[in-house]
Amino acid sequence: MDTSLTALMINCTLKPSPASSSTHVLGEQILAALAEHGVSADRIRAVDHRILPGVQADMGQGDEWPDLRSRVLAADILVLATPTWMGQHSSVAQQVLERLDAELGATDESGRPTLFGKVVIAAIVGNEDGAHHVAAILFQALNDVGFTVPAQGSVYWNGEAMHTVDYKDLSETPEKVAQATSTAAANAAHLAQMLREQPYPA
Repeated sequence: MDTSLTALMINCTLKPSPASSSTHVLGEQILAALAEHGVSADRIRAVDHRILPGVQADMGQGDEWPDLRSRVLAADILVLATPTWMGQHSSVAQQVLERLDAELGATDESGRPTLFGKVVIAAIVGNEDGAHHVAAILFQALNDVGFTVPAQGSVYWNGEAMHTVDYKDLSETPEKVAQATSTAAANAAHLAQMLREQPYPA
């Protein structure tokens, strides 16, 4: 596919850089799969930034979300990557969702909501159950603010419960995860290109 599509991964790990992160590993695998479809990538580790609590686009002095928001708006595809803790998405992911809530009232120059035409992939890792629940939460929230979800748009790995092997510790990518990554990337790139060529009506 010959495109100039771009993707942004927001890694919602609880671990600041430069700590290793299973969430980062899976997110990077998705970005690599998107690159096979001509999609270039940008990356944010959200916990490295001062994202103030709130639901506005700019929460005032010291808030780094406005700069991060501009990177969200510049991308065609968002990869929202989160670990699973206590069966839930991370608190960092929740904070990102809350800040994206501000887009409900924002429109572009054509009168469309700012996030119309943008596609989202969910990436979820953890040593416990909950991936389907987390994907449902992420997709509902992100669809509400304007993102479009591609067919089979989530990629996840659940390690054995109460064990210590993390996704980043695996010697190779599990076949099913690799298949899900390939499918999600192909469908997201295809959908993003379609939406660029035929945008939602204003």
